[in-house]
Amino acid sequence: MSATRKETIRRRTVGGNIWLAHDAPGSEYLATLPVRDIPYEVLPSEEAVGRAMLQEIQDAAAAKDGPLVIVILGGRGGQALHRILGAMGKTSDHDALFSRLHVFTQDALAPLRMDNGLSFVRDFERLLGDDFFRKVKSFTSIQTDAEDLEQQLVNYIERLESLGGIDLFFLGLGPEAGGASHLAYIKPGSGATYNDVAGLIPISASILEHHINKFKAGGTAVTEADEAECRAARHILTLGPAAILGARRIVQSIVDADTAPAKVESYRQLLNTKIADDAETRQTQFDQNPGLWLRVHPNVRSLILPNVIGN
Repeated sequence: MSATRKETIRRRTVGGNIWLAHDAPGSEYLATLPVRDIPYEVLPSEEAVGRAMLQEIQDAAAAKDGPLVIVILGGRGGQALHRILGAMGKTSDHDALFSRLHVFTQDALAPLRMDNGLSFVRDFERLLGDDFFRKVKSFTSIQTDAEDLEQQLVNYIERLESLGGIDLFFLGLGPEAGGASHLAYIKPGSGATYNDVAGLIPISASILEHHINKFKAGGTAVTEADEAECRAARHILTLGPAAILGARRIVQSIVDADTAPAKVESYRQLLNTKIADDAETRQTQFDQNPGLWLRVHPNVRSLILPNVIGN
């Protein structure tokens, strides 16, 4: 363990999960956070969701001076936005906005070659295009082929925090058994707590299958070799609850209930679960259903299509 990690990061293991945290309020602090309803908006199409997400970036940029730190979303939930940004990047009309953006990713499978077609970074490159990456102030992804994955995650956290934290965090909602959900890639039962800023957690077959299927559904060309390497991944590197709750604004998008119908029940539970008042019970609920972390964030917007809330 490096001296830097000893000084700034507290390492905790829960089963096979490794969580990284700064010193922060104790577990009882979780009970002090107000529980909120999720304000959702039903939009008519993925394009409309992408346009609304773009407006969020523009509004955030208008509300502050200087650079803007955003965390983008992989898979279907972010693809409409990324296509729009890719088209914008081909002109000079939006260069002033792009030049202010520090762009980060939120999770990744590992170990995985960075040029694997099932890497989120490859999907970002396909949709956003070279011009976008050339024009933004910076783009930082988790290095999934690093020799020391844990140290890479520490470096990633430090880079993100050195820029003053997250202005805008784009999130989805991944379905899990029993109507639970994963947020970023914080999966049920992984032991994530309020103080954990990032984690390295064992992969599950269900998440791997969901990851591959959503890439295929989104139009990604997947080779047999890429799929075989992806299925051999052993970890998920993910931002944790502390990073999510520390973001100034969260925008959730759910557009793929047609190909992932379990999201209908997962979203229903996100909206309707009664969250306990005491810290211990609340922590158990959030560990069993990590999507519920959104319910204690003060600034969330949820964008969905009609098929997410059923008939």
